[in-house]
Amino acid sequence: MSTRTILVAGGTSGIGLELARDIVARGDSVIITGRDEARTKEIAAGLGPNASGIALDISEPEAIAGHLAGVGRLDGLVLAAIERDANTVRDYDIAKAKRLVTLKMVGYTETVHTLLDRLEPTRATGIVLFGGRAKDAPYPGSTTVSSINGGVEGMTRTLALELAPIRVNAIHPGIIGDSPFWAGKPEGVLDQYTSRTPGGELATMADIVDATQFLLRNQGISGESLHLDRGWRLA
Repeated sequence: MSTRTILVAGGTSGIGLELARDIVARGDSVIITGRDEARTKEIAAGLGPNASGIALDISEPEAIAGHLAGVGRLDGLVLAAIERDANTVRDYDIAKAKRLVTLKMVGYTETVHTLLDRLEPTRATGIVLFGGRAKDAPYPGSTTVSSINGGVEGMTRTLALELAPIRVNAIHPGIIGDSPFWAGKPEGVLDQYTSRTPGGELATMADIVDATQFLLRNQGISGESLHLDRGWRLA
């Protein structure tokens, strides 16, 4: 089997970095993006000779095409770049809201648009968008996050229809217990989620990586959204 090349936008930390490691471990090549050029290139170098890094902030969509001009043929694209935003209606921060909406609704789309001529137009090519369970499990301050992750679900279906035979799917993670964001919470914070999860264990970064690889490789799935929370919403 020939080597595949996957671009992971937001591949310098958390789940994106774990995915990049897994791609390289499988013998494929990965291109990771991050906002800071020196840090991105340093992380890529640490992944080995089959990895490279590009500075990119997809919340600035007008600059995306220029930053990605040197990217060659791709077999897959993962849009894992996210931002955390607790933005209540009572204390609404317009700048933070606009940045987050732009990052996913415009930045994701523009990244796909920019790279479309380099993505092989076959069923073997997969695009994976990252949303989140806040779209149907809102919390105080999640108005922007819940709305845009619902938008990711809609975007997934429209892109899958428009870009066929290229496949487009989405991952919507819930509480990922070993991710840097959640693992760093004070002791006891995760207990309220663990106690509600069937089986008593939260989803892990490895679960998300495995599901993303499935969506990148399985040629029978397109236009779908996978919810990764170990059944937390059942309780």
